[in-house]
Amino acid sequence: MRAPPLLSRCCFSPPASAPRPVLPSPFPGAACRPPPAVARSVSVSVEAPAAAAEPATAGAASATPRRRLILLRHGESAVGGRSTRDHDRPLSKAGRADAISVSNKLQQMGWIPELILCSDATRTKETLKILQEHVQGLSKAVVHFIPSFYSIAAMDGQTAEHLQKSICEYSTDEILTVMCMGHNKGWEEAASVFSGDSVVLETCNAALLEAAGKSWVEVDKSVSDRLQFVKLAVS
Repeated sequence: MRAPPLLSRCCFSPPASAPRPVLPSPFPGAACRPPPAVARSVSVSVEAPAAAAEPATAGAASATPRRRLILLRHGESAVGGRSTRDHDRPLSKAGRADAISVSNKLQQMGWIPELILCSDATRTKETLKILQEHVQGLSKAVVHFIPSFYSIAAMDGQTAEHLQKSICEYSTDEILTVMCMGHNKGWEEAASVFSGDSVVLETCNAALLEAAGKSWVEVDKSVSDRLQFVKLAVS
């Protein structure tokens, strides 16, 4: 599924002591593909809110709704004990602080998902819990924990297509904003594929992608366009 061209990009960073979160755009060439966009870099504190325009509402019958995809990498994880599996490592203190910062940025920009597809790894679930506590309205989102999000992220070049298929499987035409939470290297690769740009996602970075489409499947098939890309860096 190919993502449409980039529409815009913006960066927001977490506190100086915390890693930087990034936000790119939806699918660029797998099961669901978004439209082209023109990228631009802006400061979150000043221009981020304007960069993320509200999706078209049902009021404009002739307008094709804007669909948004948030690819969020989990917060920094603790080292864990010798017997702790990687899958079970919790967030570190810095990871929890960054998750709060990302929550504030998403709230500021108005990117509130209606559907959340999340890896079942401990650090990812803890990141989601913090977002639910700090982002108004996020607790109303439908949540599905996808075990394959943990393993697929370690496989070369397979994450973008897997995410596209998962989004088309779990979403409905009424859902305009979806958030997928997972791991590198897969999330970084998927964000790059969807946006058509080279995306770096450090822990708790998110890629915000946007494209027009009457359904997520239609977005996936819009091979001529790239998804809008917004990179948030917490500072």
